[in-house]
Amino acid sequence: MTGLLTDKVEGHKILNLGRWYGPWFYKHVKTFFAKGISTELIPLRDYYHRHTRSLFWAMEDIIPFGNHPIFRFLLGWLVPPKITFLKLVTSQRLHELQIRTHVFEDFLVPFKELNNTLDIQHDLVGFYPLWLCPCKIFNTPKRGLVNPTTDDELYVDVGIYGMVPEARKNKGKNFDYLTLHSKLEKFIRDIGGFQALYAQTYQSREEFEKMFDHGLYYKTREKYGCESLPIVYDKISKGARQ
Repeated sequence: MTGLLTDKVEGHKILNLGRWYGPWFYKHVKTFFAKGISTELIPLRDYYHRHTRSLFWAMEDIIPFGNHPIFRFLLGWLVPPKITFLKLVTSQRLHELQIRTHVFEDFLVPFKELNNTLDIQHDLVGFYPLWLCPCKIFNTPKRGLVNPTTDDELYVDVGIYGMVPEARKNKGKNFDYLTLHSKLEKFIRDIGGFQALYAQTYQSREEFEKMFDHGLYYKTREKYGCESLPIVYDKISKGARQ
């Protein structure tokens, strides 16, 4: 897909993605494989929120019938449900099952390693569709947690959101999710990539500090007398919190 910002609407169909009864965006995109190339106009606000109602493609696991035309027309205004509400009504057992069977990760990888990353994802996880979003990271004199080792470099955010097909077969029984995450994280470290920290990390503290440059971070903690406060790793690692 390619897009251009425009104020001209003559001669093209306007797709109001934000309407409650409309199809989920990624489902709509799939129709182009059958109907071929065409041009549509999407209002800017709808474009910004094109993945909101379907939570990308994760909503299909939560509400399998959520994209059905009847559901969309009658109850589509309820989607997406607030994440806070979902957490309140999700039992601890179901939450633990989701951890054992799903991958919710964004890995920032150098563009030159994208093909290898996709191969590793296919072999270890095998989930599709994927979220691919290019971004440039600048090499700065003051090195923060995320900084390329050489010059300014193009990276790609590889997002994996969904249930691992191998885990789906037997509802997570005998599925070694810890080894899966460990292999993914090791690969990302080895290629100079980064892990998005909104998700669970299974790295050890030593591995985590190999991925993220903590030099300036520790100097700042020392300068302002913050050594007694929890470090970043303690905040984002379930193992450290326990």
